[in-house]
Amino acid sequence: MTTIYLAEDQEMLNSALTTILNLEDSFEVVGSGLDGETALAEIIRCKPDLAVLDIEMPKMTGLEIAQQLRILKIPTKLIILTTFAREGYFQQALANQVNGYLLKDSPSEELIESIYRVLRGETVFSPDLVRSVLSAEKNPLTNREMEILFSIHSGASTAEIAKQVFLSEGTVRNYISSILSKTGTRTRIEAINVAKKNGWLA
Repeated sequence: MTTIYLAEDQEMLNSALTTILNLEDSFEVVGSGLDGETALAEIIRCKPDLAVLDIEMPKMTGLEIAQQLRILKIPTKLIILTTFAREGYFQQALANQVNGYLLKDSPSEELIESIYRVLRGETVFSPDLVRSVLSAEKNPLTNREMEILFSIHSGASTAEIAKQVFLSEGTVRNYISSILSKTGTRTRIEAINVAKKNGWLA
C-alpha cells in the first residue's frame, strides 16, 4: 500500500482529491493539511511514500515544504500540484528535487498515472507547464543560486545557509555576490524583490 499525504489549502479540493486517491486500491491517504506548517510537521512525523503539495498555502508554500524535506533528507517523493505555470516556481521545484509538477486543471486520471510513474522512479512534468516555461523569460540564476536565494527569502543567515547547502560561508557569500550581479541589485532584499516580480520566488 502506497501512503500519500495531501497538502492543499482549498478545503473542497482537498476533500475531493482525498476521495479520488483513496478510491485506488493501492493508495492510502494518511493525512491532509490546509496550511504549509501543518503539512510539513505531519509529513515529517508520518513519512509517507509520496506527498502532493500545493504551492500557495498559508504559513508556508509547497516549495518551502519541499526545501525543508530535502534539507532533512526525508525520503518522501514529492509532486507539486498548482494552478501556476510560472518559470520561477518551476526552477525552485527543480532546485528542491521534486519528482513531479502538474497543473490543477489536469484530469484526475493524469494525477493518478503520474503518481504511479513517480513511484516507479520517473520524473513527471506537465507538458503545458514545460511549454509555458520554454516560452517565458529565462531566469539568469543557476539552480544553486536559486536554492541560496530561496533560503535568504526564508530568513536564513549566511551561516545557516552554509550549513544547509554544505558549503563554506565564504562560498555562500560569493554566490550571493553573483546573485546581486545577475539581478542588477545591491542588497539581498532588492534581489528578492526582483525575483518575486519575475515569478522566480513565491
